Amino acid sequence: MSAQGPTRWQEAVIERIAPLTPRIVSVMLKADLARHVAGQHLDVRLTAPDGYAAQRSYSIASAPGQPVELIIEKLDDGEVSPYFHDIAQAGDAIEVRGPLGGHFIWRAEDGGPVLLVAGGSGIAPLMAMVRDWARAAAGLPMMLVCSARTWDELPFGEALERLEASRADFRFVAAITRGPGHRPADRTQRLDAPALRELITQWGHVPRHVFVCGSNRFVEGVTRGLADAALAAGMIRTERYGGAE
Repeated sequence: MSAQGPTRWQEAVIERIAPLTPRIVSVMLKADLARHVAGQHLDVRLTAPDGYAAQRSYSIASAPGQPVELIIEKLDDGEVSPYFHDIAQAGDAIEVRGPLGGHFIWRAEDGGPVLLVAGGSGIAPLMAMVRDWARAAAGLPMMLVCSARTWDELPFGEALERLEASRADFRFVAAITRGPGHRPADRTQRLDAPALRELITQWGHVPRHVFVCGSNRFVEGVTRGLADAALAAGMIRTERYGGAE
């Protein structure tokens, strides 16, 4: 654990900002933080010269033990996200605290099979789980289902394709809701109960752990669909983000 602890604000330096989609950037940070668990988040605080402060929570997308990566979607009426898209540069300092959160987490020793369902930038904590799994859980089945309006709006799509091609125990499914699929395996429909039931059947595994992350509406819809697909509520953990900062 860092000297200041996870609940104390401390300085982090932006090392790199890179676009992932037209509205999502990857932000790499250098900070003296405790080792996070896949699924945890950081609080980020920005303070203006007049003393006004705004803060937002962002899930960590990097694997435990790796440099911290946040993925930040631009909300035009937000107080924090436009800074990372329009103003921030490498070398700038911000305030962070964390890692935080103990419910929406997964470790290799938790076992599987593991089903992950992401909507938009909700892929961030699930990407941390995928990356941790890829390093430490050989042979443990994992499926990641990502919903996005178009392929170009899906973060990490090409990296996930490469991972699926290299690992027989990993399946990646893109659910594209407003355009053609990028690959033959992509779904061009919303993730309702029949679609989720079909995906799980095709996967051939009964999940032991299910993690769902996205907007409130997305999480509610997927959770209902999973229940209708006969998955027990006790195995499903959810993380939601609102529509404004």
